[in-house]
Amino acid sequence: MDNFFQHRARKRFGQNFLVDENIIEKIVRAVAPRESDRLVEIGPGQGAITQLLLARCPSLTAIELDRDLIPPLKFKFRNYEQFQIIEQDALKFDFGEFAGDNKLRIVGNLPYNISTPLLFHLLGFRGAIQDMHFMLQKEVVDRLGATPGSKAYGRLSVMVQYFCRVQGLFPVPPQSFRPAPKVDSAIVRLTPHTTQPHTARDEKLLERIVNIAFQQRRKTLRNGLKPLYPDLDANQLPIDAGRRPETLSVQEFVQLANYCAELDSK
Repeated sequence: MDNFFQHRARKRFGQNFLVDENIIEKIVRAVAPRESDRLVEIGPGQGAITQLLLARCPSLTAIELDRDLIPPLKFKFRNYEQFQIIEQDALKFDFGEFAGDNKLRIVGNLPYNISTPLLFHLLGFRGAIQDMHFMLQKEVVDRLGATPGSKAYGRLSVMVQYFCRVQGLFPVPPQSFRPAPKVDSAIVRLTPHTTQPHTARDEKLLERIVNIAFQQRRKTLRNGLKPLYPDLDANQLPIDAGRRPETLSVQEFVQLANYCAELDSK
């Protein structure tokens, strides 16, 4: 098993292995897994978090893309009969089909280079997910939980907060990893809403409006929405057309999207 620990972190997979035992224990306490949970770990790496999760929930499934890590992981956890490891890219994994009728609890030290697309991929399966606990770049966690008017507030903030409750839990310093990344990290908990606080008539339209608004965040809504609605009467909008997108709450973006959906239906 010495070769397991000599595995070189691969830059193309964005690998930074967590080695700080205090942080690992803190993460598992935050997840608080139960024996009956359907736990899924994305990117188990060398199994540092996996070890403690399995002690509390022996039916864990791991998704790992690096094939060189799979044999040593299988060997390390060979005594856990319900442990399984799937060699696949989490960006292509069908979490909905895998969940079936049992909601998943997802844990992961996400590679920074795919964290945003992976979050959006997972949001597509939110009905099959109970909650998610992720290690992310601290800057991304700040964006997830950002409030209107702040510099970090943007497309990611609006869309994730539309679908989930966001709780930033605690920071993780670079020295907790091997190799140490050049950025700070943090743990975040995302809990999909069981009942939407604000409901968009057309969620794809909401996403398009939020996306185009923040592509031109220095522009007012009046000017920012022109590529989508060139003939829009800005005076009829439910939101002041002179405002900039970073000042709008999630609820106001939903109001705007619903107004535009009504226009589209006419």
